[in-house]
Amino acid sequence: MNEILTKKQIKNIKSLDTSKGRRQQRLFKAEGEKCVFDLMRHFTLKGVYATAEGFSAETVGDFDATVVRRADIIEMSSMVNAPDILGVFEMPEWQLDAPKAHSELVLALDTIQDPGNLGTIIRVADWFGVHTIIASRETVDCFSPKVVQATMGSLGRVKVFYGSLPEMIAEIAPTAVYGTFLDGDSISEATLSQTGVIVIGNEGQGISPAIGELVTSRLLIPSYPPGAETGESLNAAIATAITLAKFRGV
Repeated sequence: MNEILTKKQIKNIKSLDTSKGRRQQRLFKAEGEKCVFDLMRHFTLKGVYATAEGFSAETVGDFDATVVRRADIIEMSSMVNAPDILGVFEMPEWQLDAPKAHSELVLALDTIQDPGNLGTIIRVADWFGVHTIIASRETVDCFSPKVVQATMGSLGRVKVFYGSLPEMIAEIAPTAVYGTFLDGDSISEATLSQTGVIVIGNEGQGISPAIGELVTSRLLIPSYPPGAETGESLNAAIATAITLAKFRGV
């Protein structure tokens, strides 16, 4: 028999669409079977809600799942086409391990504002073995529903730390700080390290002047063929993918 959720229960889960709701409850939500079950391995699960069509012992495993009406899932969902499974997770208390980050390749996000871009950047980082991201306070929340969905589970393997970028970069004390600019050296010809911080700039403004001053190696992703008329710039997530591919020797 389906459990009828109270208006308060539905309202509390729906409020996780907002940063205020997530902060107050210290919870976030994920939707869809793949995303929910990928995140179960990395975050504390607080509840799973599934329609009768989405519920089965094979699907939900050996934990308690609440079978709810399709109408309730639709109301709680932040997606245009609501899936049959929705999970609620506890937001973690991550602490930046600066000495560990010093010996790794780290992404620094300078005010990335599009949820889809951030979610894709996290997926790209996961693919290329980058597990630490530092982000300005103005960067979109990695636990917002759109970002969580766009990561496709990679959020469980990549930690995002928010704060003052200059302070976090100083704390890591990287061997080098890389950034992409239109007047940089071609990334195909530059000497790239397997440690350091790679700065990814804002979608419209690029790397801010204050962070640009910290960059020790200015890189250019060249267009092809040289001198041809092209778009003004690359999408931030695409630029991240190209840059990390070069650093990983792909």
